[in-house]
Amino acid sequence: MINFVIVTHGEFGAYLVEAAEQIVGHQERGVRVVPVSSRATVAEMQERIARAIAELSEEDGLVVLTDMPGGTPGNIAFPLIKDLPRVEMVSGVNLYMLVAAFSHRQALPLDRLVEKIMEAGQKSIRDIRYMFLSKAVRR
Repeated sequence: MINFVIVTHGEFGAYLVEAAEQIVGHQERGVRVVPVSSRATVAEMQERIARAIAELSEEDGLVVLTDMPGGTPGNIAFPLIKDLPRVEMVSGVNLYMLVAAFSHRQALPLDRLVEKIMEAGQKSIRDIRYMFLSKAVRR
């Protein structure tokens, strides 16, 4: 089973996991949230992330999910994973991505799961007015 480390600004990751688990069910193991806070030093945050990665790295693989490209969580996490085998990192995590990740973590290999997560993230971004109304009514 593929594991996940979710690294986000503040408690955003914890809330995403809570919401995703309400949809797909509690994840018994293999999910760790590491909040990044201005109250901790970079070294402390690196240690927390490194510990989570070390504890959750398994043969099936590990995906590190961060909240935004170029943000502190990703900037701290990427150097820790860039040379690790079977560890991938995807940025821009949202609820739809996490639901897809949890739903397919046992059935898909690591490379395909990463593709599925990214597809879900892109699929979830929609102009709702355009989706439900004709182009003529659209402002």
